[in-house]
Amino acid sequence: MLGFLRKKKERHGPFVYLSEPTFLYHTKTEKAILELIEEKFNSNNVLVPSDYGLRDTSDRIKDAEIFVAVAPLGKFTSLVGREVKLAQELGKPVYTLLIARDKDGLVYVWVEGVPEEVEWLSPEETQAFSFKFAHDEYMAYLKTGLFIGSRKREW
Repeated sequence: MLGFLRKKKERHGPFVYLSEPTFLYHTKTEKAILELIEEKFNSNNVLVPSDYGLRDTSDRIKDAEIFVAVAPLGKFTSLVGREVKLAQELGKPVYTLLIARDKDGLVYVWVEGVPEEVEWLSPEETQAFSFKFAHDEYMAYLKTGLFIGSRKREW
């Protein structure tokens, strides 16, 4: 509420451009990704796309020293894929953060570059993937979380 009174955190480290799917905006997964970036690159100087809403921030890729692309379940959404191609054209070092489900939660795996097994989705495939992703999470919440509380909300 009184965010303007909050003390700004001092930025340090290289400028990192984070490219993530919109369905991860403002989630605990996004928070975990930022912690992983700070740990790996010793930087909290990260452009977080969720801070800009749905505005296009890809013009800032040229200023980035490091580009991090997030691939939940081994898939690049069409937006992330477009930004990865732009970063590669600009010669930026690209890192992929693969996120997969495990019995106990989520597993995060860093890969330098773009692994061959990552699936690049078209806009239509992205829409279907996002819908299925949101539907699965919502249904899991309804089944367990609505009445007894859900501790399994992974994303």
